[in-house]
Amino acid sequence: MLLAHGFGCDQTMWRSVAPALATDHRVVTFDHVGSGDSDVAAYDPRRYRSLAGYAEDVVGICRELDLTDVVFVGHSVSAMIGVLATRRAPELFGALVMVGPSPRYVDDEGYTGGFSRADVAALLDSLDSDPDQWSPALAAVVAGPGNPGTAAELQRSFCRTDPEVARQFARVTFLSDNRADLPAVTVPTLVLQCTDDSIAPEVVGRYVHEHVPGSVFTRLAATGHCPHLSAPEETVAAIRAFLGS
Repeated sequence: MLLAHGFGCDQTMWRSVAPALATDHRVVTFDHVGSGDSDVAAYDPRRYRSLAGYAEDVVGICRELDLTDVVFVGHSVSAMIGVLATRRAPELFGALVMVGPSPRYVDDEGYTGGFSRADVAALLDSLDSDPDQWSPALAAVVAGPGNPGTAAELQRSFCRTDPEVARQFARVTFLSDNRADLPAVTVPTLVLQCTDDSIAPEVVGRYVHEHVPGSVFTRLAATGHCPHLSAPEETVAAIRAFLGS
């Protein structure tokens, strides 16, 4: 089982669910290049100007560690990285778990992503002009209502991310559009949807479920965008129920 963190986070975000998942699987966590304790010198803006570069890394990790029949658990933007990785090397993957996925964050004609173009522009501008303020504001939105501990941890994680990497990763994340990739997913897929998720609202999760063939949709009682932090037991139970079905 390969656990992939979202924007501004690192592999430590899985610490509350990894031990329980490890009773049934070999669990591998990692930091995307430019995040956590990764080698920032390895960050190449050209390679990571799209999610494809991150998907190539995922495939590379699987091959380097000789992983097979991988259950890829991707949080937030890593859900779409997982979609791209399974398309690139379907023979490596046995299942896909998408935690709070969004194939496109910006609203479009006939599609609700949850953010207007102005919303995203304001977020990206804040990363450039006010680096001391964007992290607490975004952390509160990501954590969701009633999760102050999660918000505090997210803020600390955001602050540890290299500013240049954060700016580019944010642009790649919030301006991506992977809607066309969803129907090509061929592995069993679980869509985990939180309650009151401002980053990936339920209408987005339902869209993903409807466009990934044969996918399972599970709505969690957990609020916010990070159930593996705010509700680890419920998150583990949902993943186990899916894999056991």
